Amino acid sequence: MKQAIVARTDIGMGEGKLAAQVAHASLSAYQDASDRARKKWQGEGQKKVVLKGSSESQLFELADKADKEGLPYAVVRDAGHTQLEPGTVTALAVGPARDDSVDRVTGDLSLF
Repeated sequence: MKQAIVARTDIGMGEGKLAAQVAHASLSAYQDASDRARKKWQGEGQKKVVLKGSSESQLFELADKADKEGLPYAVVRDAGHTQLEPGTVTALAVGPARDDSVDRVTGDLSLF
C-alpha cells in the first residue's frame, strides 16, 4: 500500500509552501479512501512518495486516470493567501491503494 503525491514544479513554490500543499493532498486523498484501505495503509507504515508534476493539465490527466482506476485521489487548489493566486492547482495525491494500482497512474513520474 502506498500513496503518491504529485507536486507541480512549474509554479515556483517555496519549500514550506510545497510541504503544506503535499500535506493537504495527502490528507484529502486519505479521507477519500475506504475504511479498509486506510486501516491497511496505516498498518503498513503509511508509505508515501512525492513526485514531480509539470503542469496543471498533467495533474488533471492523472486525476482522471486515478478516477477511472477507482482509486482515492485529491486535487489541491491553493487559497491564495501567500505565494500563489487563489485557485492555483498545486498538487494531486493518489491513494492510499495497492502499490501496483498507484503505479499504473503515477509510475512514469520522477521523484521530487
